[in-house]
Amino acid sequence: MNSNLSLEKFDLISITLVSILIISGLINIYSTTYISDSEMLSLGNPFGKQLLFVFFSIILFWTILFLKGKLFQQYSSLLYLFMTITLILVLFFGNEIKGASSWFSFFGFSFQPSEFMKPVTGLVLAKFLSNIHSDLKRIKVQLYSFIIVFIPISLIILQPDPGTALIYFSFFFVLYIVGLPSVYMNVFIVSILLFLITILFDKNNVILFISVLTGLLGLIFLYRKVKIGRLLFFSISSIIFILFIDFVYNDIFEQRHRDRFEVVLGITEDNRGIGYNTNQSQLAFKSGGFSGEGFLNGSQTKGNFVPEQHSDYIFATIGEEWGFIGTFTIILVYTLLIMRMINRANKHRNIFNKIFIYSVASIFFFQFSINVSMVVGIFPTVGIPLPFISYGGSSMVASILLFAGYIKFDSYKKEKW
Repeated sequence: MNSNLSLEKFDLISITLVSILIISGLINIYSTTYISDSEMLSLGNPFGKQLLFVFFSIILFWTILFLKGKLFQQYSSLLYLFMTITLILVLFFGNEIKGASSWFSFFGFSFQPSEFMKPVTGLVLAKFLSNIHSDLKRIKVQLYSFIIVFIPISLIILQPDPGTALIYFSFFFVLYIVGLPSVYMNVFIVSILLFLITILFDKNNVILFISVLTGLLGLIFLYRKVKIGRLLFFSISSIIFILFIDFVYNDIFEQRHRDRFEVVLGITEDNRGIGYNTNQSQLAFKSGGFSGEGFLNGSQTKGNFVPEQHSDYIFATIGEEWGFIGTFTIILVYTLLIMRMINRANKHRNIFNKIFIYSVASIFFFQFSINVSMVVGIFPTVGIPLPFISYGGSSMVASILLFAGYIKFDSYKKEKW
């Protein structure tokens, strides 16, 4: 334990920003689940449960601040091993919720291991890269870094929970920031494009196009006496990746996952079925206008027209009851929080602290961006909560763990550790 705890060392501005988000979440969960004043504090009501989650998270937050930061670095590998085993066990013994075996249930509460794997992955990645001074120019270091990230991604996809797995790709931005060669970012962008093109135009058509294009470019290269090794490698790799995409999309993703992508990409239109959530959330935003309909007065909210309006789609409630002013305020708070984290990480002398803080900022950015994009209809519904605001014990506690880690390690910015 650290007996010399001083509030002056901590980033009080970030603590204030997160407090605003948590309070905003409680207010909007109260609104979306309101029955009567006497029933709101019951554990049978989501608002009552969320209050308990927040209370527990506050205790956990201050407990972490009292502990020595070095402990988290020392035991990060054991925590990673434990959480990996937990992700394997949930595949066999977890409860299926919304089509995914992602949860353990105890005494009326659910525990989602994939949420808690986020801070642990950040710790292990920071430990590994700090031990080798983040020398990501070496292939061996790149390989080990990818393995650390891909183990949880693979296990979470098997649940299947592609939405949560998607958040783990935020760690590749961290790797890029700390020295990963730009070729990987180029591969990432090309992979996204191939994924979208394969869904839009069918794998056989895309493979045929790549084959014809390779043949034409090959003839040109031979005529100009240019080596075609890289061209063949790129083409073969692309075809293999397209076949992999087709396998994951058709054999691992469930129909509901495929439908969500196809609605967003305009392949199908279904405002009453799989596109219902997005359509209703857009109506809620239109209803809110500039200043909103007011607390407890949202017609979409009170009519319960937006499914998951207290969890994944809570941003729609904010838009309806608090309007453009409310949504802009929430976006501004997240933006200030993430930019502040990155700015303070840049000033750190300790590599471990720097990389972990980058990880926290990147995870929050991914979750915030994808959730908001999902609610407004420019990204498929993939079940990603809004950090600190959406209902959910696992999400709240995991977000607090990440944030507490940031506050703790940021307090060492003037030390080499």
